[in-house]
Amino acid sequence: MLNPALSQPAEQWMRHMRRGDWEAAWQISDKLLELRHGQNCRWLPRHLQTVWDGRPLAGQRVLVRCYHGLGDTLQFIRFAAPLRQVATHVTVLTQPQLVPLLRTVRGIDSIVPLHDGIHRTEPDDVDIEVMELPHALRTTLDTLPAVVPYIHLEKQPTQPRSNRGLCVGLVWQAGGWNARRSVAPELMQTVTGLDGICWKILQRGPALAAWPRHLGECPPISHVLDEAAELRKLDLLISVDTMSAHLGGALGVRTWTLLPAEADWRWMEEREDTPWYPTMRLFRQPRPGEWPPVIARVDAELRELRNRHAAHPSRSSWQHSDNGETSWRPSAKMS
Repeated sequence: MLNPALSQPAEQWMRHMRRGDWEAAWQISDKLLELRHGQNCRWLPRHLQTVWDGRPLAGQRVLVRCYHGLGDTLQFIRFAAPLRQVATHVTVLTQPQLVPLLRTVRGIDSIVPLHDGIHRTEPDDVDIEVMELPHALRTTLDTLPAVVPYIHLEKQPTQPRSNRGLCVGLVWQAGGWNARRSVAPELMQTVTGLDGICWKILQRGPALAAWPRHLGECPPISHVLDEAAELRKLDLLISVDTMSAHLGGALGVRTWTLLPAEADWRWMEEREDTPWYPTMRLFRQPRPGEWPPVIARVDAELRELRNRHAAHPSRSSWQHSDNGETSWRPSAKMS
C-alpha cells in the first residue's frame, strides 16, 4: 500500500495497522497520496506500484489490479463486495491461476487474467490495486468484511469421519523471498508422531523433496483448485504465512498459522486470533528465529484437539460448512 522508499511514514503506517488504529493509518495514506500526485511509478516492479490516484469510487466503473502475491489477492479480494455496493461495475485483473476461484466471489462483474503484456479491458473510470481498497473504502476493524467463506467450491461428497481420525494438512515453507516465514521440515516432522491423525502433505515445490515419503499422504495437486478441494476435506490446516493459509482462511477452514516474531502488519500484535479470518488461530515465535517453542505448542494443542475429535468426531467439520457463514468475534478462541 505504501512506497517502501518513504520509510518513516511507512513505519508509522505499519505501527497504526498493527495496533488496530486503521483510520490513523489512512490519514498517513491520504498525505502520501497527495505527495505522489501526478507521479508515474510504472517503472517499478508491479508489487511496488501505487495505482489509485484518489478519485472517488462511487458511481464509477472500477478496475481492480492484483499486483501482489497470490495470498494477498485471496485476502483482499473480499473488498470486491463492499466496492460493488458503491461502484457501477467492477472488473478484476488477477493472476490466471486464481480466476476460477475468484469467479465465486461476490461483487465481481468481470475477470481478466493478468499477464506481462498489454491488458485489453473495457474502459474504466478508476484504477486501483486490490491492497489499496481498504484505504479507499476507509475500512476499520468494525467494518472489515470478515464473514467466511467468501470463496466457494462446488459441494463435495462428505467423507466418513469415524474411522480415519483427525485429518490435518501441513505446509512448512513459504515463498523464497522471506526465509524467516519457513519452518525446517525436520522440525515440522516432530508433530507427525501423534497417532490418531491422518496427515495430508500440501507443501509443493522443491521443499517437498526434503519430506520423508512415509510421513503422511501427498495428494496430487497441479492447480490452486486442487489445493482448495484438499483443504475443504481437512479438519485442520497447519501452515506458515503463505498462500495456503490465506486460502484456508478464505474457505472457512480451521487454520493454525505459524508466524515469525516480526510478522507482517496484517497479523497485528500480541494476539492469537485475527479479524481477517474467524476460523484462524495465530502461533507466534516468542523471539526471532525461535520455531521450537511454536512447534511444541502446536504439538500440545494438537493433542488436545485430537482427543476432542476422538470423543466427538462429528463436530470437526463445522468450520468449512457451506450451510452457514462464520464471522469474527473478538473474544472467541478458535481451537
